[in-house]
Amino acid sequence: MAEPEPMEEATVREPLDLIRLSLDERIYVKLRGEREIRGRLHAYDQHLNMILGDVEETMTTVEIDDETYEEIIKTQKRTIPFLFVRGDGVILISPPLRS
Repeated sequence: MAEPEPMEEATVREPLDLIRLSLDERIYVKLRGEREIRGRLHAYDQHLNMILGDVEETMTTVEIDDETYEEIIKTQKRTIPFLFVRGDGVILISPPLRS
């Protein structure tokens, strides 16, 4: 029998490998409910539960003006030292840009 090739540290063979390569780096996560977070990825699991540090959360809300019926887009930002993100709320994860 042929021996399987050793897996290289920086190889992406399945989707979670891309997240594994982003450990201890800043990532972007889009969540349900018009929430976005950027933070340093400390840990994750196969359900995409994540622990992030140095987090900046951005929440966007759209309100309709009662008189003019115009959309008013409001953005709130806050910083959080550590955050546990439950995986079922994750829509998208973007690893850091690599050149």
